[in-house]
Amino acid sequence: MKKSILFAALVTVAVLAGCSTPRYIISTNDGTLIQAKGQPKLNSKTGMYEYQDLDGRAAAIKQTEVKQVMQR
Repeated sequence: MKKSILFAALVTVAVLAGCSTPRYIISTNDGTLIQAKGQPKLNSKTGMYEYQDLDGRAAAIKQTEVKQVMQR
């Protein structure tokens, strides 16, 4: 019985880990680190990186303020 509960718990963890959204870190020129859900997208018309913050709200930052975008 303990083995079946342990197996079910491991399967649940594996499934949830596979469904998680990748997180990205946006590093700015002034050293600020911004966490984003999913990969930020560069809008070439506005010159802004558009992303979702960890609470799921839409946000944007100027391309000229971004030093680097890294996947976490």
